[in-house]
Amino acid sequence: AIGDQIINVGAVNMHRLFHDISVDPLVFNQPSLNPLIELGKPVSQALRQQLQTLLTEPDSSLRAVADSVLVPQAEARMHLPVTVGDYTDFYSSEEHATRVGTMFRGAENALPANWKHLPIAYHGRASSIIVSGTPVHRPRGQTMPPDATQPVFGPTDKLDFELEMAFVVGKETPLGQPVSVAEAEDHIFGLLLFNDWSARDIQRWEYQPLGPFLGKNFASSVSPWVVPLEALRDFRVAGPKQSPNPLPYLQTSGDRNYDIQLEVSLQPVGQSPTVVSRSSTRHLYWNMAQQLAHHTVNGCNLRVGDLMASGTISGPEPQSSGSLLELTQNGNQPLTIADGNARTFVEDHDTVIMRGHAEQAGKRVGFGEVRTQILPAHAYH
Repeated sequence: AIGDQIINVGAVNMHRLFHDISVDPLVFNQPSLNPLIELGKPVSQALRQQLQTLLTEPDSSLRAVADSVLVPQAEARMHLPVTVGDYTDFYSSEEHATRVGTMFRGAENALPANWKHLPIAYHGRASSIIVSGTPVHRPRGQTMPPDATQPVFGPTDKLDFELEMAFVVGKETPLGQPVSVAEAEDHIFGLLLFNDWSARDIQRWEYQPLGPFLGKNFASSVSPWVVPLEALRDFRVAGPKQSPNPLPYLQTSGDRNYDIQLEVSLQPVGQSPTVVSRSSTRHLYWNMAQQLAHHTVNGCNLRVGDLMASGTISGPEPQSSGSLLELTQNGNQPLTIADGNARTFVEDHDTVIMRGHAEQAGKRVGFGEVRTQILPAHAYH
């Protein structure tokens, strides 16, 4: 992405503008980034650096062929950026876990006993990961209404977004080989925006004892843009202090979090969007290196294109909560949005828009957006 344009890397390669990089031209004409990622970071970083040079040098040879390699974003159809083999969702924000735990278990038992000892996660459904712009039908399932004695079946009444980031695995490992925290970033290609949709009432009834199922697997929405980890080097920050100290295999040093500014807007049909949440990845208690190390410490193998999501990213302030569950106190405190509309959860025909960027000292890296409209539930026969 270059401003409001897209640079067609395959077209740049056809004009022989890349030098000293031996890459099969077919790599640039694939339906996903997986074949390029599989070539390894030395190749992808070299391509990125040459593209930056071509785009910034005053006498760049790219200028002569700009009309044939640039496409307006407004005219492009975006696709899922990677072929996802597996998807894992972590639970790495202490603020989110504490607020939700307090809501349902009380302040004294807000965090599970294991929460500060390991990055909790569950395995999600890769087949229902969709790209920004793809609408989602309201899911159906079983719920247990308040004061009811038997469950009922029907569309969720508590459809929620979850503001997350996900990283793309860029290097595979054989079964049985763990990845240490020191090696983890070599296995992370880049990051993208991630909206892990949640049907709170379905999830509440089904999640014990094995965790989320129908309340989560109906859809997760991602941005079409993947930002390479190397592009975020200038935005590293220290994460929250971890107490107690994790076990040795999870201990990291230095700045392992990233300050990526995030926001969520809610837009009723025919109305203007209202920003309902602003947060940052700097707040995550468990960093990506710890997530990856724990994921593989038992020998679980990695594949290129696997996605690992952060879990809902909430900050210390109420308005930095990354879900409507927190923002409305499980629907008990409605939000006022555009033109006086009130929302407790996402309604039919609403559009949820997530955006992200990192910015410092005049340098800005954008993540684009994840935009998803909710459609009514499919008819059930």
